[in-house]
Order: sequence, then structure tokens, then C-alpha cells
Amino acid sequence: MADKRQQKTQTRKSRTITLNHDVIIVGAGLAGLFVALKLAPIPTTIIAAKTLGSGSSSVWAQGGVAAAIGEGDTTDKHAADTINVGAGLVDHQIAQLITSEAPAAIKDLLHYGVPFDKNIEGILQLSKEAAHSNRRIVRVEGDRAGAAIMAALISAVKQTPSIQILEQIEVHKLARKNGHIKGVYFWPSSAKGTGKGTLLKARSVILATGGCGHLFEKTTNPDMARGEGLAMAAKIGAVISDAEFAQFHPTAIDSDIDPAPLATEALRGEGAHLINNQGERFMQQLHKDAELAPRDIVAIAVDRERKAGRGAFLDCASTIGKNMEKQFP
Repeated sequence: MADKRQQKTQTRKSRTITLNHDVIIVGAGLAGLFVALKLAPIPTTIIAAKTLGSGSSSVWAQGGVAAAIGEGDTTDKHAADTINVGAGLVDHQIAQLITSEAPAAIKDLLHYGVPFDKNIEGILQLSKEAAHSNRRIVRVEGDRAGAAIMAALISAVKQTPSIQILEQIEVHKLARKNGHIKGVYFWPSSAKGTGKGTLLKARSVILATGGCGHLFEKTTNPDMARGEGLAMAAKIGAVISDAEFAQFHPTAIDSDIDPAPLATEALRGEGAHLINNQGERFMQQLHKDAELAPRDIVAIAVDRERKAGRGAFLDCASTIGKNMEKQFP
């Protein structure tokens, strides 16, 4: 009995590990890895709840990255497309900022070794996706962009001396003292939340924990996307903006698998049609861009067809056909 009481007391206590690193990054998806690489040579620690390359939605991304790098395209056009489909809700400054930096981000990813598709002349091949007026999606083997980007960044991170990686660790609380963030509390992922955890000190903490998409019953988001980073920030007084905007991928595959497998938007970019069980292309009546309408409009349309008993199907046979396996492995 005494041993049990002593063990219980020990789990309640927290211990402190002092790092000689200036920055802690919570999250090891594309955002976390990219930030760590851009901060080099500043000493940085990445905390990953699972092993690198798993648990993140970044590795599942298929279609590619949008950037105005094609002939005749501009970052202003890219920003205008973004604002145009945002139903009046887009922050214009942020749209301009992100689209203006996109070409440089592609150059960075090429530098880190991402094998984006190129033609025989060595020029990046671009595809088209919903709500874009130009072909500006940079991709890898049709539908393998996320996995390829993550593999390249993981390799680059492991070769960067200023970056330390802690895997199988879950942060559950931000540490604060005198109004300033001083680090994070964590426990091993296998511990399932016992005691206060261990304190890791750092001068700065960056949350790159993803969104909260897995809180919904049907989603293509991994189980780690539960909004815990948002909750940790909110608990210490951070202002959370636009938390109601959860994006749903319109063409998830109807199955009992959780998360639902997705069929890349690039399929529609190459001509695949959305039809119901009567063979009707229902998107043509709803939006001038049909299957390439903004995602929210397509997702709502798919939901309506299903609830009406007509179902929703992605017809690739009449357009992509025999090239399916080669273009979208």
C-alpha cells in the first residue's frame, strides 16, 4: 500500500529538463519541419507525438501546392482567385501575403529535394484544381505530393545540426511565468496522460499542431487533428480566430475506414466528373466551374445528392480512363 501511495505521488510531480535550444516547435507536419529548417542555425527542438512522417495530415496530401509560377500567371491573380471564392470572408492582406510568398516556397522545397514533376525540358508541370483560373498546382507523380514533400523535409531536418527531434512525445500544456511562455509540459505518448508531466524550457514556443478536423464524424483528417494546440493556446489567453472554418474535402471515399480515404482534387482538375446514380452531372447546374467550384460548394452539393438518395460518384473512366494508374498511382 505504501509503495502505491509513493508511486502515485511521484506521478503527480513534474520534473524539468533544461534544453540549450532557443525554440520549441510542437508538431512535426510540413509546417513544423519547414519552420525548423527556416530558423536554422537557431537551436530548435521539434516535438512529435508519433514518429516523423506519421500522424500528420501533410503526408496524406495528394494534389500538390498552389503557386503562381506558370507562364502568364501572377501572384496578384492567385490572390484575386482566393479572395473571389471566399464569400466575402477572406482577409485580403493575408491572401496577398501567402500567394506572394508561394513561388519562393516552391524554390525552397526544390532546394530541400522535393521531386516535383517536370517535363522533358526540366520545366515544372502544373495542374489545375478548384477555384484557380490558371494551372498552378505543382505536384509529384500526379497524387503523391504530400508524401514526397514530407520525405524530403524529414531528410533535410535530420541533416541539420541545429535541429533536435523528440518523437513519441505529447505536449499537453504550455508553461507560463509572469505573463510569458517559458516552455511546454509533455508526457510520453504511451503514458496516456499521467501526472503533470515534464517541463521543457525554451525562450519561444511555436504551435504547429494542425486543426480540429478529426472532431467530426466523417473526415479525411488524421486522428491527431483534434484541436489540442488551439485548446492549449486558448487556456493561457490566446485569441482564437475563425475556429469555425473547418474545411471538408468533397471527394472522400465512402467507406467504414476512419479517417476516410480521399480521392485527390487533381482528378477533377484533369476532367473527372461528379455524377449521381442516374448518371447526371449535378455540379453543372450549381456553379459555372462545375466540378472545379470551390470546395465548400462541391461538398454541400455532394451531401445534398446523397441525402436525396441519388448518391455521388466520381467518374474518371470517360476522361482519364486507362491513364488512371499511370497519372494517379
